[in-house]
Amino acid sequence: MGQHRDRVVNVLFHGVGTPRRSLEPDEERYWVDTARFQRLLDELAGRPDVRISFDDGNVSDADIALPALEQRGLPATFFVIAGRLGTRGSLREDDVRELHRRGMQIGNHGMSHRPWPGMDPASRRAELVEARASLAAVCGAPVDLAACPLGRYDRRVLADLRRLGYVRVFTSDRRPVRSDAWLQARYSIRADETPASLRAEVLSRPGPGARARLAAFGLVKRLR
Repeated sequence: MGQHRDRVVNVLFHGVGTPRRSLEPDEERYWVDTARFQRLLDELAGRPDVRISFDDGNVSDADIALPALEQRGLPATFFVIAGRLGTRGSLREDDVRELHRRGMQIGNHGMSHRPWPGMDPASRRAELVEARASLAAVCGAPVDLAACPLGRYDRRVLADLRRLGYVRVFTSDRRPVRSDAWLQARYSIRADETPASLRAEVLSRPGPGARARLAAFGLVKRLR
């Protein structure tokens, strides 16, 4: 992979360990037990072509993920659902401040974890503007990264995010991307992921056919 220095792989975790809140439908597919999480981080450590992020603002971000990342010298971005702050099983405001204080990036994952396509003006303001302002006030720094809830977006959503000045937007499109791209695809880690499957399915460079299919899939989402 050394010849592809501008290529990065974005790896996305959701919850780690035992959930402390009621999960949404199919969400358990993306919860990773603690021992497995540690092994996966070991596989990712020392790879400059990998970026790590966490979605949803689960309390495991602070209790489990942060110390594990620091042990390995790994940075990460945490995309927080602003409307869940302080609720059962989710980060508190103090947790978000601590993540930021210890060098982690904070990004916007909306107010209520609803899909962003098809929003009315009030919902659009709550999800893209008010949630962002709330998180910025909590961590005391600008929030200029966003991750689309449930990986869903369309042309209108992307236009709104650009207009609002987000400097990078993250999806769940499962493909490598250029490091400087505005739209950043990510690979969601599943509950049964192993270091071997991570190497084979995520960290390996896709063949030409797979790259073409993934690029076409992303293009359809951007244009609809």
